[in-house]
Amino acid sequence: MNAVLKEPPSTGLYSAHQKVYPREVSGRFNRLRVISVIALLGVFYVLPWIRWDGRQAVLFDLPARKFYVFGLTFFPQDFFLLTWLLVIAALSLFFFTALAGRLWCGYACPQTVWTEIFVWMERWTEGNRQRRMKLDQGPWNANKILRKSAKQALWIGFSLFTGFTFVGYFTAIPVLAKEVATLSLGSWEWFWMLFYGFATYGNAGYMREQVCKYMCPYARFQSAMFDRHTLIISYDAARGEPRGSRPRAVDPRSRNLGDCIDCNICVQVCPTGIDIRKGLQLECIACAACIDACDDVMEKMQYPRGLIRYTTQAAMEGDKTRVLRPRTLIYGTALVLLIAGFFLAVANRPLVEIDVLRDRNALYRRLDNGDIENVYTIRLVNKDTKPHEMRLRVEGLHEAQLDTEAPTYIVDAEGIVSIVARIRVPSTVRGGQDIEVIATSTDGSGVESRAEARFIAPAGI
Repeated sequence: MNAVLKEPPSTGLYSAHQKVYPREVSGRFNRLRVISVIALLGVFYVLPWIRWDGRQAVLFDLPARKFYVFGLTFFPQDFFLLTWLLVIAALSLFFFTALAGRLWCGYACPQTVWTEIFVWMERWTEGNRQRRMKLDQGPWNANKILRKSAKQALWIGFSLFTGFTFVGYFTAIPVLAKEVATLSLGSWEWFWMLFYGFATYGNAGYMREQVCKYMCPYARFQSAMFDRHTLIISYDAARGEPRGSRPRAVDPRSRNLGDCIDCNICVQVCPTGIDIRKGLQLECIACAACIDACDDVMEKMQYPRGLIRYTTQAAMEGDKTRVLRPRTLIYGTALVLLIAGFFLAVANRPLVEIDVLRDRNALYRRLDNGDIENVYTIRLVNKDTKPHEMRLRVEGLHEAQLDTEAPTYIVDAEGIVSIVARIRVPSTVRGGQDIEVIATSTDGSGVESRAEARFIAPAGI
């Protein structure tokens, strides 16, 4: 067995797509997949309705440029944290792929999760695999129209509800629900609800495995993260070959046969329509449906389970699987450090952030008494859920004086205050100097924030 992914045989560039009718399967891995689907979709659909401190727990309020995640409020100044999260997500994918293959694809990928729901609805309305195939091949009649219409109604309704929920993360969902009920949605809300609903309908209802085969880049570069010790789904050819049918009471060895009875059920249950017995292929999403199906057949034949199983190339070749190896250690260490750093950054971010922008219309002003003055715009951003009274001062330049319209400023909870400030220094100061503007709370909360700035004075002679 080779861990390098195999390309499918060429069938021509213009061959008609053959619809895949995945057969229903039961087993321990299917139960895990069902639990994963219910849990992930439950989080997606329920989360916008959860209240936290009198507001929606998770809301990305783009017009107000505020992003609420439970008890935390993020502003555009915290955008680097989003980048940090994306790096963590990418590295997590690398780590878990090197460790356990495409578990993400089989159990948690949105394409897999929503496709499972759409297949369930298809089974409810059209029946099992054989009935669906027969229905599609048969003529249009009242039964076919009724079943197809019921399926489309479920698909469209679920897709629209998915689009509604997606928009509910950006518009407070009680407000959005009222707008939908009164058909008073804004143009962008209509667009994104219909767009996301249509994407769900098309990807999960019709494209399905084609997204995994042709659109997802992960299938193309996953082999670069695989090695002999990566956990993958494999067919034990040494045990299963030569394959062939036989009665259950017959000893396969007496007919020079392996344990595979060539029932093809592993192919019928595969959501991407591949034959795992041909080796690991880029279309395999590691959903383990073939394992459940094969184990069920092995039990009926009174053979040991595991003809198709999660294993590694090293184990199949009789070697010991090494979980701790350079790539997993590097990925794992980097991932732990990034996650720890992210939570430290969130925990230690200043509750009141200060931004200092120097007036660029004039480098400096010389006052009547000879002092040099620079003008700045100072913005105080309160990320806390309560107001703070702040006082400003300047450090880093001897005898620098900071003048503002008021001695202190009250910054409302999750509010922003812009302040015009003037900093003066004696005429003896020459050239550019680094300074630091400090905002300190006067209400006993201990909040303090600092920002560096540049003071410009005439160059020395």
